[in-house]
Amino acid sequence: MPRQSRLDAPGTLHHVMGRGIEGIEIFRNKIDREDFLTRLADLCQSGFLIVYAWALMGNHFHLLVRSGLRSLSNNMRRLLTGYVINFNRRHKRYGHLFQNRYKSIVCEDDPYLLELTRYIHLNPIRAGIVKDLAELSRYPWTGHSAIIGRVKRGWQDIDAVLGYFGGKKKEAILGYAAFVLDGISQGKRPDLIGGGLIRSMGGWAQVLSLRRQGIKVASDDRILGSSVFVETVLSEADARELETLRLSASIGDLPSLARKITRVEGITESALRSGSRQRKVSRARRLFCQLAVGKMGYPGAEVARFLGVSTSAVVRSANSEDLPQVQNYLKVY
Repeated sequence: MPRQSRLDAPGTLHHVMGRGIEGIEIFRNKIDREDFLTRLADLCQSGFLIVYAWALMGNHFHLLVRSGLRSLSNNMRRLLTGYVINFNRRHKRYGHLFQNRYKSIVCEDDPYLLELTRYIHLNPIRAGIVKDLAELSRYPWTGHSAIIGRVKRGWQDIDAVLGYFGGKKKEAILGYAAFVLDGISQGKRPDLIGGGLIRSMGGWAQVLSLRRQGIKVASDDRILGSSVFVETVLSEADARELETLRLSASIGDLPSLARKITRVEGITESALRSGSRQRKVSRARRLFCQLAVGKMGYPGAEVARFLGVSTSAVVRSANSEDLPQVQNYLKVY
């Protein structure tokens, strides 16, 4: 069965999880963890991501993020690709580090921003890494210590979480801490990470209750939220897919896109595919990658083969910010 496409749009709340291939450790020491967080902080400070909660475990990580100026998929490529390169260099290893692609769940803000913040930050207690909330408050590898003010993380959005617990910061921190404490006894939460109806409805109790009433609800294993929220997300995703199909139909394939861009930009096709670093050529190549990868859905590796450059170069170009020029092309097509 082919894997489902990601649901990804600016401003969407995502629970993101990544796991080491064959269960290997992806964070072996403090340097690894700090490298990962430095890269995450850079994305936040650039306005590409908003981070509410996170936890770095030995062989996996959790992030609760909202996509900003750039799609989640682009942000995760930038975060994980750079981290893997440095990790392999530090530990003298080769090859893949993460198991398949990362997992992401689109989440409805209310009540799941708070529920997931608590769930993610309690990971070290559930795993036995720390024994209680007092120890978790001093533990530096989750966002909990930043929210209660024990560790400074200027890039983490703590105000959005504390805002649920009152206007005065000290009272809000106490309210948040009590909320997290209440979650310890709940243990694992399959309603937050399960699939299909469990995830979309928040647990089998709610699903069964509605079924007894003969009420049908929309669900999707990529989404955590109410039936209305699920239907809205899927409708918006369908609209974006139609736009991609329209663009692909109007532009055609990669050679057709290359002809159109080189004509408008005033360069030759051979220059576009030469690897030249001349400003005009580099700009045209960036636009080509942004349209081909970001708007038409071509894999980066396929675009790289067409252009005769590395996949990482295509990813960097696709992630760079030439949005006004890309929008101009979209209007023309």
